[in-house]
Amino acid sequence: MIISKTPFRISFAGGLSDIGDYYQKSYGAVTSTSIDKYIYLIINKRFGNDIQINYSKAEIVKDISQIQHPMVREALKLLNINSNIEITVMSDIPARTGLGSSSSFAVGLLNSLYAYKGKYMDAETLAQEACRIEIDILKEPIGKQDQYASAYGGLNYIRFNSDETVEVKPIMMNNNKMDELDNNLLLFYTGITRYASSILNESKNKMEKYRNHVDQLRDLAKDVETALRKGDLTGFAKLLHKGWTYKKKTGNVTNPQIDEYYDKALKAGANGGKILGAGGGGFLLLYCEGKYQDKVRKSLENLREVDFHIKSHGSKIVFRED
Repeated sequence: MIISKTPFRISFAGGLSDIGDYYQKSYGAVTSTSIDKYIYLIINKRFGNDIQINYSKAEIVKDISQIQHPMVREALKLLNINSNIEITVMSDIPARTGLGSSSSFAVGLLNSLYAYKGKYMDAETLAQEACRIEIDILKEPIGKQDQYASAYGGLNYIRFNSDETVEVKPIMMNNNKMDELDNNLLLFYTGITRYASSILNESKNKMEKYRNHVDQLRDLAKDVETALRKGDLTGFAKLLHKGWTYKKKTGNVTNPQIDEYYDKALKAGANGGKILGAGGGGFLLLYCEGKYQDKVRKSLENLREVDFHIKSHGSKIVFRED
């Protein structure tokens, strides 16, 4: 039996610049961190010759081609695993909420399957192969940031080069400032789920129209990295707000309800924030100093707050038994 634990991520700046249609003509960059919310994959050998997959529904099939879950089907093909396996998925957070769950699943699945075959795979390879399956094989209109964030873990500035290479640069912060950042980030669930692919597909189709705005988002990722390295958290919060104003210019990423939540939070004392992921719903991230946090919570009392912390590790195998 193999159990893997793969983190979700929070992206601070640079979204959309990790899409191939953008970075292949220049470069893309994001600033993001992994958090202590995880997706777990349990892999076990089955007694019979069939394949069983347990997620939001259960599948039992005789042949890989019969698998309905596209990521599982293609990952098993890639690793040439054809039978006698059971895969179970458990998650701390629902899918389609802006925390990169589909790519965390992809990375965790590959990590688990390699371990099942007795192989260790490094973060770079896990991220590359997750991108290959999601983007090249399944043709999902998504970017690369989530795969790298969940594979590597930690607080990073990630650059996507036009030659398809990716550079992951850890952001080192003073411990006290890191604790302050961790304590001042608040996460609220809007209750709205959405398919990132539908929103990203619109942005991808209109990339040339939005390119100047995506340039701003990409450059902002560097500004966020600089602010964090310096421990300038007030500046960081302002950059979050600036990034959200830029992101709203790139398509259908907000709605009146989300705008109302965000405005209420700012009026209550939050310094800045954004909707995570592609937009349209999911989680609202806010930066708020401690003295205003209760007031902000009161202003958003109809939303569910999710307590979380920044974590430094990426996907890992937490249990292995022959």
